[in-house]
Amino acid sequence: MSMGFDFAGRVAIVTGGTKGVGRVIAGRLLAAGAHVVVCGRNAPEVPVAAEGREALFVAADVRDAEQAARVVATAFDTYGRLDVLVNNAGGSPPSDAATASPRFAESIVRLNMLAPLYLSQAACLVMRRQETGGAIVNIASVSAVRPSPGTAVYGAAKAGLVSLTRSLGQEWAPAVRVNAIIAGMIKTEAALDHYGGAEGLARIEAGLPQGRMAVPDDIANACLFLASDLASHITGAALEVHGGGEKPPFLGQAEG
Repeated sequence: MSMGFDFAGRVAIVTGGTKGVGRVIAGRLLAAGAHVVVCGRNAPEVPVAAEGREALFVAADVRDAEQAARVVATAFDTYGRLDVLVNNAGGSPPSDAATASPRFAESIVRLNMLAPLYLSQAACLVMRRQETGGAIVNIASVSAVRPSPGTAVYGAAKAGLVSLTRSLGQEWAPAVRVNAIIAGMIKTEAALDHYGGAEGLARIEAGLPQGRMAVPDDIANACLFLASDLASHITGAALEVHGGGEKPPFLGQAEG
């Protein structure tokens, strides 16, 4: 059992669930009793497991619609149902918007907006045939709701994902609930390098209202809530999990 959540007998897919935040989400679902399918382009060196239970890995590039549909089909063929889809796979390296190639831009949009759409379409066709329906959770980013210099295409794609969430939440109700998590900065090993080591992280965290970045379990907690029966009347929503958000830069400039 995971923090009171009971997913016994339910089936969940977590994209990008072999590493990082996705791996934590998958582990928490396993611990809560769910059968979990994770996917990625490469199998993890160490299987995703929790509480003596192991996730089923499916090799797939979810940017391809046929491969995305195959992930859903594998989950259904193996377990006979699908209750939860977590569209976690995403991200982008930094890039200058003026010189980003069309191929780069298309790849970022495909991963962060189109892949969730492809998976959600396939999942919806399964979920709406079930008496209990299903829940889809899209992992978005604060880049969707504020400027994202250096990752402009990523921010635009995540903004599209939030818009898609709101539309599908209405279109697929009441059988399938669709919600998003707007994640803020998350403390991971990758973040340590990205923000200039421990000192850089400490300076950033000192400026956040909660005094710290999110950790992967913060995102997993929100994810399990939105996928659970506790959120049965929540759909088309975007839950902000960013510890109060980043303070406006002009405040520091005024103080200086």
